[in-house]
Amino acid sequence: MREADLARYFFDIHSRELTRDEDGVECNSIAEIRQEAMHSLPEIARDLIPQDGDRQSFTVLVRNEKNVTVYTATLTFAGIWLGEELPPLPPSS
Repeated sequence: MREADLARYFFDIHSRELTRDEDGVECNSIAEIRQEAMHSLPEIARDLIPQDGDRQSFTVLVRNEKNVTVYTATLTFAGIWLGEELPPLPPSS
């Protein structure tokens, strides 16, 4: 994939429903597009992980000005409740 020219890219978020980015961000390389996607996912996850659930995935779909999806990235949160008891410590040698 070649480097991109300075252009506006739109970072749509999918987490149970699709939220379209109406403003976009100007990026001038594929590295910038990837970095913007990587930085946005943890911020979104912090705000949207449900308090009553332990499984959620967040996907960013990056569109160019022609409305073509050029990049996608997904962050998955999976928590497992192990109960109230702490696991036993390994025997000391």
